[in-house]
Amino acid sequence: MVIGVPTEVKTREYRVGMAPAGVRTLCEDGHQVLVQAGSGEGSGITDDEFALAGAQIADSAEEIFAQAGMIVKVKEPVPAEYALLRPGQILFTYLHLAPAPDLTRALLDRGVAGVAYETIELPDGRLPLLQPMSEIAGRMSVQVGAHYLEKVNGGRGVLLSGAPGVRAGRVAIIGAGVVGQNALRIAVGMGGDVTVLDVSPDRLVWLDTHYGSSIQTMMSNSQNIEEEVRRADLVIGAVLVAGARAPQLISRELVANMTPGSVIVDVAVDQGGCVDTIRPTTHDDPVYTVDGVVHYGVANMPGAVSRTSTFALTNSTLPYVRRIAGQGLDEACRRDEALRRGVNTFEGTVRNEAVARALDLEFEEYRP
Repeated sequence: MVIGVPTEVKTREYRVGMAPAGVRTLCEDGHQVLVQAGSGEGSGITDDEFALAGAQIADSAEEIFAQAGMIVKVKEPVPAEYALLRPGQILFTYLHLAPAPDLTRALLDRGVAGVAYETIELPDGRLPLLQPMSEIAGRMSVQVGAHYLEKVNGGRGVLLSGAPGVRAGRVAIIGAGVVGQNALRIAVGMGGDVTVLDVSPDRLVWLDTHYGSSIQTMMSNSQNIEEEVRRADLVIGAVLVAGARAPQLISRELVANMTPGSVIVDVAVDQGGCVDTIRPTTHDDPVYTVDGVVHYGVANMPGAVSRTSTFALTNSTLPYVRRIAGQGLDEACRRDEALRRGVNTFEGTVRNEAVARALDLEFEEYRP
């Protein structure tokens, strides 16, 4: 199979869809890999490194999309890329279609087999291709939240660790999945006064056993969310429903009752966000203020630590790329139920029920 790795064109997106080790493995498997010139620069990877791994360096995205049977990316296509997609082409990337009707329509109109990293789901419910970026985004969320709590950056002037004789900053983490647990790890390490809320009693028991008196655990319900968000200096939105829009748990009214200068980092923004007042932002213009509260809504947070992210992502995606390239999409999905769940669009139809429900589109189960 011809596999194409184009340059990411989303604002300040420095990651690339595959590291050289992944290219080498695919070439050893007998596949041809086309990598766009300069695509790895943002991750500190040169064209020479890709070429030494066996890639053919292509001058343009048009060349890659025209030749490749499978496109491996990091982020969803932007409108300028829609016209490059071809019928029957496999697009393997983060898609986040539930809040993206225009992109979904483009994939359907062009007959693209859209396989989304974020909906590949193992039998135990884990999302193996979302996990590495969720780990990074969770860790970054506290880092950027602490930055914007500084007065010079629009916050109320709070140091998360506090100081001798001064209380630590209060952190409320909504959701204790992969993002929430990684945010929790960093927030505790920075000395914050941390409360984590989740709907799973078992998960809260595990966190309580692991962290003990270093944190507070609470059931995630409207009353507890309201109380904790009101008193927090930093709120981390870390909820996820695979493939679907994130549930809105923090209303505009609640935001208005937060302390001016407090900060919200909604990691779920690429799935619509769990905060009523959140909207996607970019690394160029990452924050805005509503009712005195600083909102951070960058939808590709791990792009800021692109080298770490690129290598972590390749570690997780490469086994699935090899299966699709070696067996074809249908056969690979017949053998791997987790991969089958990743198929969001196929032959002009939505094949993920959560996406279809979110966008009020017809759903047809993918049966390879």
